Amino acid sequence: MSLNIAISGAGIGGLAAAILLSRDGHSVSVYDQFDTPRPVGAGFILQETGLTILGEMGLRDRVEALGSRLTRLHGISADNQRTVLDVRYAALRNGLCGVSLQRCALFDLLYETALAEGVEIVSSARIITAIPTTGHLTIGTGQTVGPYDLLIDALGVRSPLSSRSRRPLTFGALWATLEWPDESLFDAAALEQRYRRARQMAGVMPSGQLTSDGKQTLTFFWSIRADAYLDWKKAPLDDWKKEATALWPDTEGLLAQITYHDQLTFARYDHRTHVPVVRERLVHIGDSWHAASPQLGQGANLALLDAYALARALRTHSDTGAALTAYVKMRRGHVRLFQAMSWMFTPVYQSESVVLAWLRDWLAAPLSRVPPAPQMLAGMVSGAIGRPLKKLGLKPGDQSCDSAFKR
Repeated sequence: MSLNIAISGAGIGGLAAAILLSRDGHSVSVYDQFDTPRPVGAGFILQETGLTILGEMGLRDRVEALGSRLTRLHGISADNQRTVLDVRYAALRNGLCGVSLQRCALFDLLYETALAEGVEIVSSARIITAIPTTGHLTIGTGQTVGPYDLLIDALGVRSPLSSRSRRPLTFGALWATLEWPDESLFDAAALEQRYRRARQMAGVMPSGQLTSDGKQTLTFFWSIRADAYLDWKKAPLDDWKKEATALWPDTEGLLAQITYHDQLTFARYDHRTHVPVVRERLVHIGDSWHAASPQLGQGANLALLDAYALARALRTHSDTGAALTAYVKMRRGHVRLFQAMSWMFTPVYQSESVVLAWLRDWLAAPLSRVPPAPQMLAGMVSGAIGRPLKKLGLKPGDQSCDSAFKR
């Protein structure tokens, strides 16, 4: 059964869904508000869950060639110099790892592939509303397009087609992509962080290359209250640099690359779940269904899992309604699990709580090194908890991290 499908949003989830559905013989149009679709967001980590989906799409090798191998997440409290986060992928028996890269590197690859598959990309089209009963979309110009057999909302956390959070998260983050220094004190295979209580956090993560012959990069993060952003932007940049280097002196050389405020992009975060996931001809994927803080780094991976699950459901069910029901069933448990874990962990690293920071440093951190905690933490970070791939009829890749990056 071939469907006429409209996807709102040319992000990672939307483009992945477009590629998979087009390959299954459906007619797919992707609507995006930008004149030329482009990614929004910082560098991120692809876990084995997302990498497996990209492998099914024939794109894993190219992603790994652009990304950086990530084997560890390591955080130190500046208050007492204690290691309070130490997650090692080596704790997993299969020897896998994460791949960190620039969001635009994956976006460019997906966008190029979507065009090659014959997906129609409709730019300068800001989606305002959807009519689930008839399969129509309304664009910002007032134009109505459709009808479509299926409408997919992949517009993300602030989608006008899904519910909005009543209480956005208090903390967001400033981020910038910078060149990897020639002489660096940072671990090229780790996401490193420094904390002062839970109120301040800085992070450095390798983010690979934009092109095969490009320079190695890293992504720098700085935690900031959302209501403090405008004051930060008005204040002298050097004042902030002094604060940042006081927290983490090793970043002084990195911050020298930042010479004006707009080099740092401010990201706001929400935690909410849209209900219902399916209404008539409208279905939600990615952050338009389940938004959370980036503490567990699962956003892109969850979106890729959603895209594959939706395509698989439509492939294995002749009735569209039954397919959408199957899609939700395949993904709901894993989504709920990671929503809950994100909700629990976020205030431990981003909040005004003194008590939670103390418990993290003096109780949770030591306990996290006692088996089976290292294996559980690695499983959580890798996205493997809940066995999402098994529910999609897939298995993790059969190559270890080392062998993948020796190709």
